[in-house]
Amino acid sequence: MKINFNSPFVTVISGVMIGVLMTLLVVRISANTGKKDWDYSQWRKLNLVLEYVDKNYVDDVDVKAVSDAAISAALTKLDPHSVYLPPVELTKSNDELSGNFEGIGITFNVPSDTAIVLSTIPQGPAEKVGLVPGDRILKVDGENIAGVKMPQDSMVRRMKGPAGTHVIVTVGRGSDQIPFEIVRDKIPVHCIASYFMLNDTTGYIKLSKFTATTYQEFVLAAADLVEKGMTSLVFDLRENSGGYFEHAYRLANEFLHKGDPIVYLEGKHRPRHDYKADGRGLLQNIKLSVLIDDGSASSSEIFAGAIQDNDRGVIIGRRSFGKGLVQEPVDFTDGSGFRLTVSRFYTPSGRCIQKPYTDDYELDFYQRYYSGELTSADSIKVDTTKLYYTASGRRVYGGGGIIPDVFVPIDTTKVSNFYISVNKKSTQLRFASKFFDQHREELLQIGDFDSLDRFFKASQMEEAFRRYALDIDGLEESDELWDETRKYMLPSLKGLVGRYSMVGENAFYYFYKDIDPVMVSALAQ
Repeated sequence: MKINFNSPFVTVISGVMIGVLMTLLVVRISANTGKKDWDYSQWRKLNLVLEYVDKNYVDDVDVKAVSDAAISAALTKLDPHSVYLPPVELTKSNDELSGNFEGIGITFNVPSDTAIVLSTIPQGPAEKVGLVPGDRILKVDGENIAGVKMPQDSMVRRMKGPAGTHVIVTVGRGSDQIPFEIVRDKIPVHCIASYFMLNDTTGYIKLSKFTATTYQEFVLAAADLVEKGMTSLVFDLRENSGGYFEHAYRLANEFLHKGDPIVYLEGKHRPRHDYKADGRGLLQNIKLSVLIDDGSASSSEIFAGAIQDNDRGVIIGRRSFGKGLVQEPVDFTDGSGFRLTVSRFYTPSGRCIQKPYTDDYELDFYQRYYSGELTSADSIKVDTTKLYYTASGRRVYGGGGIIPDVFVPIDTTKVSNFYISVNKKSTQLRFASKFFDQHREELLQIGDFDSLDRFFKASQMEEAFRRYALDIDGLEESDELWDETRKYMLPSLKGLVGRYSMVGENAFYYFYKDIDPVMVSALAQ
C-alpha cells in the first residue's frame, strides 16, 4: 500500500494498543525492491548476522521465527507504536476495526465461569435459530466451556469462524439443555456502544472506537437524536483508544464551520498536510460537550483537540492518553505485517500532544494515580514550554495529552468496604443474571427506560440484592451504611439487570449517568 498525502483523506491508523489496530488496505512487499533510494550499508550488519546464522548455526534454524523476532526487536527501538504483528495478531487487529467479523452474532459476559448471553445481533445467526438473552452457553461443538475456568477469549475463538461453517452451541435455559445448530455469518460490529436522549433537549452518544463504520453510525445516531429534539450533545470518548484517522476528521467536520482547521500531519518523510472543515457539517449549531479520560487516545484526541482549539465545545473529564503519532500499515503476503510511525499529528493551535517515551509508557495511568493527578487538577504535569492558544486566545499545552477545560476527579466517596467486596467478587454481575432468570418474561417485554424504572420499583430488587450478597457471598452492610452505599449501588444494579431487557446496552449508561460525576458535570454546563 502506498499512502498519498496529497489526497483529501489519508487512511492511517491512530490507535493506542496495537491489538486493536487494523487497515483494510494491504501492502505486499517483494524481495525485489528495485532502485534503492536509501543507504543499504547502514543496515547491512543486520542482514550479515542473519545470513551467518543461517549458514553456520549448530542446529536447524527456524528462519521465520528468527526473522520475526528480529523485526519485532528492531521496531521496539523506534517508538511505542511501531510494532510487528504476526498473522494471528494482525487478523485480530483487522477484525477489531473492519466493522464486521464472522461468527454467530451474540454479546455475552462471564459473571461466574459461565458465559451468559446479553444480546443477539438483530437478524444474526444466533437470533435466527432462537438464542435469547439470559441463555447460558454450556458447550460448543460438544466441548464443555462452562465451569471449567476457560478464558473468555478462548470461548470467543470457539464460537467465531468463517461464514457458512456450522457450529453447535448448547445452552442452558432454566432446567433445560438445548443444542442449537448455527450457521456462522458476517456480523456487523457497532462502534457506537449507546445513544439516547438524556432529557428533552440533550442527547448522548458513547463511541467505543473509530472503525470503518464510525462515520455512518454516528450520522445515523445523531440524526435520530436531532429528530427527537436534540439541541445539545454529550459525546463520550472515554476509554476510546482510537482507530482510523479519517473518521476522526469526518466527525469533527460535522461540528466545525467552513475553513476551521481540524488537524495537520507532518513527518520527516511526509510533507505537511492540513485538514479543514468544509462547512457542510450537519451539527454546526449543536451545543457540544466531549468527555475524555486517560483511555481516550489518538483519534479521540484528534477530535477533542479540534473542538478545544476552535473553542467549539467544552472538554470534560481527565487528561487524555497523549498519543500524537500516526502509523502507516504494511502487510506481508504471509499474513503478518507491521505498523510504522510516519507522522505526528498537530491540533489546530499547533500542539503535538504526544507524551514522552518512557520505560513505563503503558503504565502511565498508575503514575497519574500515585501523583494525585486523578483527584486534583493542580497535580497535572504541564509542560509550560509548550504553550499554545485556542482561537479565542485561551492557553492550552502540548506534550502530554489533552487537558480538559473542566476537570472532574475520580469519585472516591463510594469506596466502602462493602462496595469494594461486591466488585471484587462480581456479586452484582452474578445477581443480575439470577434476577433476570427470575423475571425473564417481564424483562423481555420492556423496551423503554420509564417502564424499566417502574419494574425495578415494583420488583423489590434492592432487598433481593442484599439477601443475595449475604446468602451467596457472605457480604453484609448495616442499614445505616447501606443508606449511603445504595446511592451508588442501585443505579449500577439497574443498569446491569436492564441490559437483559429490550432496552439493551442503553440501560447501563442511562441508569449509571446519575452516579457518573463526569456525566453530572456535563449536564451542568
